[in-house]
Amino acid sequence: MVLLSKRLPSLLAVRPVRRRKILRSLEGYLFISPWIIGSLAFSLGPILAALGVSFMRWTIEGTPRFIGLSNYVTMFTYDPRYLKSLRVTLTYVLVGVPLQLLVALGMAVLLNQRVKGQNVFRTIFYMPAVVSGVAASILWQWMFQPDFGIINNLLKTTVGIQGPQWLYSEEWALPSMMIMKCWGVGATMVIFLAVLQDVPQHLYEAAELDGAGRWSKFRHVTLPMISPVIFFNMVMGIIGGFQTFTPGYVMTRGGPADATLFYALYLYYNAFEYSKMGYAAAMAWVLFVIILVITLIQFWGSRRWVYYYAGEAR
Repeated sequence: MVLLSKRLPSLLAVRPVRRRKILRSLEGYLFISPWIIGSLAFSLGPILAALGVSFMRWTIEGTPRFIGLSNYVTMFTYDPRYLKSLRVTLTYVLVGVPLQLLVALGMAVLLNQRVKGQNVFRTIFYMPAVVSGVAASILWQWMFQPDFGIINNLLKTTVGIQGPQWLYSEEWALPSMMIMKCWGVGATMVIFLAVLQDVPQHLYEAAELDGAGRWSKFRHVTLPMISPVIFFNMVMGIIGGFQTFTPGYVMTRGGPADATLFYALYLYYNAFEYSKMGYAAAMAWVLFVIILVITLIQFWGSRRWVYYYAGEAR
């Protein structure tokens, strides 16, 4: 009894403290409740609904009918256009995304030099990134026009060669879109530029004392120091590459001969032109799994080449 009487005031004092913590937590959840409700209603809910629809045969007008794994089996066995769209997208990702990263990094390195009018050049090179995808696609569609497009005219007047058919050629249509995407890498360039300015100068000075030239400093100092940002841009670029839709839809409608039939474009056709909602939902989930697996592989492989600089030891 004596011990209980001594501890009773402290126990009573704990309850108000816990009550205040609970009230603060409830206040926090109350403030973020619009975001939670919106995510559940407009993100998680449709995702789970799409998973259920992927096991059904359903047109928008008709009644859904459960067919099990038939949509998934059809994709990989009876639909050659699906496999073509997957090959086109993989080619675009494996070739186009590294090319875009190289262009963005090269631009960032050049714009990181101390020259007169530096900010003006940075603004000019960033401006294409704010142009909408539809506007950029229409602009480059005119530029790639084989008869009166500016690119073929420049090739003819300056080099004296006849340019290819570009978007009208099965061989050049996809490379044309890769070239176009390199024009709009301003956002990636800005991220590279920011991290280049954050590389410690004393590392370059130490490399110069060891006799390193420009290429050696770039290879052994710059690249390791910016490797986390290279990894970030690579992950985001690959995810965005698998979701490419606008250029194929606006410029070629997937042609010629399905040469630019991107995965997302074929998914759109199945859902809203062929009214195969179940098949399109199955394609969406396969795309999700592909992106997830590739992203996990990238994170696993990043341990071998991504270097995280912790700063000076203190």
